[in-house]
Amino acid sequence: MNLFVFGLGFTARRFVERAAGRFGQVRATVTDPARPGAGLGDVALRGFGPETDDARIAGDLADTDVLLVSAPPSRDGDTVLARYRDAIAHSRIGWIGYLSTIGIYGDQQGAWIDETTPPNPASGRSHGRIAVEKAWLAFGEETGKAVQVFRLSGIYGPGRNPIVKLREGKSQRIIKPGQVFNRIHVDDIATTLLASIDRPRAQAIYNVTDDEPTPPQVVTEYAAGLADLPLPPEIDFETADLSPMARSFYGENKRVRNRLIREELGVDLAYPTYREGLAALVADAKV
Repeated sequence: MNLFVFGLGFTARRFVERAAGRFGQVRATVTDPARPGAGLGDVALRGFGPETDDARIAGDLADTDVLLVSAPPSRDGDTVLARYRDAIAHSRIGWIGYLSTIGIYGDQQGAWIDETTPPNPASGRSHGRIAVEKAWLAFGEETGKAVQVFRLSGIYGPGRNPIVKLREGKSQRIIKPGQVFNRIHVDDIATTLLASIDRPRAQAIYNVTDDEPTPPQVVTEYAAGLADLPLPPEIDFETADLSPMARSFYGENKRVRNRLIREELGVDLAYPTYREGLAALVADAKV
């Protein structure tokens, strides 16, 4: 099988690394293929930006079997569908994965939710994600291709985690009573995607998240203890100096269930909570 990835970012790069040996050819888009560090092993890079695309992409899609869409939508919707709908429709692609976010559920006032919970977006960002999810699922119905949507919670992993923020002096211990967030280790995302490729289900939507939604300050305190780093002072949410985007995250409080990926895809999370995930990063010196 051949793999094509739109958007070789943090999550997609880890998926490609974990999937080494599963695919004959791997091609992926980045905004600037000449940028230092843009490459990844034998992955063939293609430019994919706001204005112009690599002329080879349409031909690449023709002999692709597995398509992962990790590129974020634009203000006008999904750029991939806008530019390559016909090429994908007439390709041999059998599995399409679209990476979305649990942000589409909005604020659930701390309640437990699952894939059957109606979206309740609070931001324009989340409204846009829902529109793109619907567009991909409709495309799957029209073409008979197995489209799966993966709603990811807060992603962490090597180089991108609370310990890194503490070491860089960028961590804040924001206190908002009752606030919890779900998280997911990037390796567990890769495991879920690979499981879905082995068991495709058209129109599937999966929450990809850990077992234990937790107050953010608790995770920061645990990370500091693991890495023997000083804790930043507590800051009350109401008076905290936060960007509008960061403040909007704190406006959404929910507990997200992951039962479907376990029961349907057979996923056994390597890092069911932040404790296992952060401890493994320290043990492997990959923080």
